[in-house]
Amino acid sequence: MKINVLCVGDVVGRPGRRVLAEKLGPLVRDLDIDCVIANAENAAGGSGLTPQIYEKLCRYGVHIVTLGDHCYRKREIIATLQNQNNIVRPANLSPNSAGKDTAIYLTAKGVNVGVITLMGRIYMKPADCPYAKIDAVLPRLRNEADIIFVEMHAEASSEKIAMSYYLDGKVSCVFGTHTHVMTADERIMTNGTACITDIGMTGPHDSVLGRNAESVVKAFRTQMPYPFDIATGDVRINAILVTVDSRTQKAEHIRRLVVTEDGQGDVLPYDNDDGRPDICPGF
Repeated sequence: MKINVLCVGDVVGRPGRRVLAEKLGPLVRDLDIDCVIANAENAAGGSGLTPQIYEKLCRYGVHIVTLGDHCYRKREIIATLQNQNNIVRPANLSPNSAGKDTAIYLTAKGVNVGVITLMGRIYMKPADCPYAKIDAVLPRLRNEADIIFVEMHAEASSEKIAMSYYLDGKVSCVFGTHTHVMTADERIMTNGTACITDIGMTGPHDSVLGRNAESVVKAFRTQMPYPFDIATGDVRINAILVTVDSRTQKAEHIRRLVVTEDGQGDVLPYDNDDGRPDICPGF
């Protein structure tokens, strides 16, 4: 059975939430999406997540919410992490950390999608070995899920790519988050695992990673503190759509999606031949 999974890049602030609220429903309907995974660690004012925003994301149509190094930035989310089954923090944090290390979503087709987030260790906060953690968790997750998606939340591209090689043939997809810039290296690896270094950002792209560009430039130039306010221009959804055969657990297709807020909100599936998008109206 073919299962279509949409992985949404880091949702940044109110602009990211707004475009997701407006565009996710039509996207799910028209692309026959069975499961939506979204990183929401920047959804509350650009850093962290609150219970209220978590509930909004679920109402918008997100099935599994993932978090990264900002998972505890809003302390009020801790109870949600403990009590809800469709939200995960990085699995390779301390075993004593609040929250769950995996999540399972049962699709309408009867196929269970398992999700786990791993955090990188280069230029990141301290974390346990992601390789040891995935080795420990995979046997349990295979018993619970028909297909498995792994989010690698890391600063270094090398860590994300290396994890993709390590997990090739063991999971259906490895996708990167955290750097907020969509990469052009999506592919299906030798043993059937779809991968991409980073799926990008859902939020204002006329910005520096979602923040007001003028303030960020001033901070870099002067080495003085400036408030990094959330930007507002050129709001888009960055995501990938992955098709998996639930029988073999192998990915059959992966493509990048860019959904714009202005105009018709076109979906832009990138043309891998020349690197330029083919515009497909309708969203």
